[in-house]
Amino acid sequence: MKAFLVCISILITSYVVAQSRYQFGLLPSVNINKKLPNDWKLNAKVESRQELKSGFFGESNDFQYEYLQTDISGIAAKKIAVDKSLAGGYLIRLREKEVLHRFIQQFIIVKGYHGLRLAHRFATDETFQKDGDTEVRLRYRLSSLIPLSGQSVDPKEFYVKVNHEYLNAWEGKDHDLEVRLVPHIGYNISESSKLELGLDYRLDSFIDSSPRHRFWTAINWYMSI
Repeated sequence: MKAFLVCISILITSYVVAQSRYQFGLLPSVNINKKLPNDWKLNAKVESRQELKSGFFGESNDFQYEYLQTDISGIAAKKIAVDKSLAGGYLIRLREKEVLHRFIQQFIIVKGYHGLRLAHRFATDETFQKDGDTEVRLRYRLSSLIPLSGQSVDPKEFYVKVNHEYLNAWEGKDHDLEVRLVPHIGYNISESSKLELGLDYRLDSFIDSSPRHRFWTAINWYMSI
């Protein structure tokens, strides 16, 4: 609760700062999951980012489509206890004029409650680029999943999922903090497929420069094979 109030305080403060920047766009993704023996699980993900509008609050800017990047990642997770997992993986980011490589490490704790599931994810990642310093990030994400019918999410039922995340990033001598709030409405199509639609809101660059607000329309499809 305290973390949520801190996030709301940051958002309110940032909006009253002059020359706040914004960005609107689309963030579709496809996730494919595969369970393996001995409590292993693989996840492959493709996510594309496209901008529709950007500028400064208070200014009039036209909509203008621009492709930004595509991320392709693979992560392997191993369950080490009933509610705990370790994971690691690799991501390649494809942009028009550059390619970035990222290594990912995660520790996940999942807790089930009465009509609610909470997941804590502690993660680090390192992004390498050809002309620039390595970016290192330390991340914490709290995810909640709430069925809208009964105590669990069954096929043909809707659910709500909310992610709240803090990211500390270091690149050379530069440091930045990013806050994310991601509410989704999901539909469990079948035992092996589900679809989510929501808003991916991100706030960064507010520590020592003008804040940047990014609003992505997220469309996520999950499939188990």
